[in-house]
Amino acid sequence: MLTRNQRGGDADFTEFTAARWPYLVRMAHMLTGDFHEAEDLVQTTLIKVYAQWPRVRRDEADLYVRRALINNNRSRHRRRRVAHLLTPFLPDTPGGSGRNQHVEQREVLMEALAALPQRQRAVIVLRYWEDLSEQDTARTLGCSVGTVKSQASRALTKLRAHPALTGFALVPPGEPT
Repeated sequence: MLTRNQRGGDADFTEFTAARWPYLVRMAHMLTGDFHEAEDLVQTTLIKVYAQWPRVRRDEADLYVRRALINNNRSRHRRRRVAHLLTPFLPDTPGGSGRNQHVEQREVLMEALAALPQRQRAVIVLRYWEDLSEQDTARTLGCSVGTVKSQASRALTKLRAHPALTGFALVPPGEPT
């Protein structure tokens, strides 16, 4: 039988999970490059976090879960033995307009991110997609601020030189193309 504290902890975890699910899936999608793998990664991470939830400080829950998500992604990447041949989207005609163009731009960016090493991809996602400071990124990854800076610099250099992004102008949504 569950005690009152365990039920309260379960409700707290359920509330946290429901509120953070979309954010965690978006972050995982940027790390994995595949929506379905992202959902699996978040579910696996939350299962592991649930076991530790009574020990997690509520003011550091986001940091704890982000760090666990990145660590689980590293483990998943190391265990992966089979290359996925299916694509998560149907191919569109190149040079589409409107929404198709934004989908195409996102896919090109995801391809370029997938070419980065895991650590560099994690730094780019945390720094520029999640908009964390260098200090918060370093804390999440368990490394120094200098490491975050050097990994970000190397990753940005690789992204700028990536053939899929060469001559590809990323236009913010709502801007004329």
